[in-house]
Amino acid sequence: GEEHYNCISALHKSMRGSDENASLYWLARMLEGGEDPLYVARRLVRFASEDIGLADPLALTQAVAAYQGCHFIGMPECEVILAQCVVYFARAPKSIEVYRAYSNVKECLRMHTGPLPPVPLHLRNAPTRLMKNLGYGEGYKYNPMYKEPVEQDYLPQELKGTNFFKEQKT
Repeated sequence: GEEHYNCISALHKSMRGSDENASLYWLARMLEGGEDPLYVARRLVRFASEDIGLADPLALTQAVAAYQGCHFIGMPECEVILAQCVVYFARAPKSIEVYRAYSNVKECLRMHTGPLPPVPLHLRNAPTRLMKNLGYGEGYKYNPMYKEPVEQDYLPQELKGTNFFKEQKT
């Protein structure tokens, strides 16, 4: 019932708060109560990107490995795999930078009225002669061919100067 959601919330918030002790408690309470370990493992995969993100990019690898380990061996053996992952996450630095930036992009798309801006011509592939004649790919600078990053617009003209990593006002 509702306690299922209360416990996963408590686990998530304990890891977010870097409390490894409470994190282990909530994990054990769920597993000992019969919770599906793959459900917990799926929630850890989400947590890895949502709450840890770029502060520790290896967190996602840890979560996927924990999910696969649980899938391979099941309970009760996989409990220590989940425990290791939960403690790793509680101890990990946290960053919601990507989570917020992606939310800002979604909000931008939702708030847009009318047709979405077209992909700039220089960013389009030109697999046919007709597309090349229409200007597809013209002026594109292939970054690996340059010693330094090149100046080039990658967003549609209507979004020039938009930075989704800065707090957006709605």
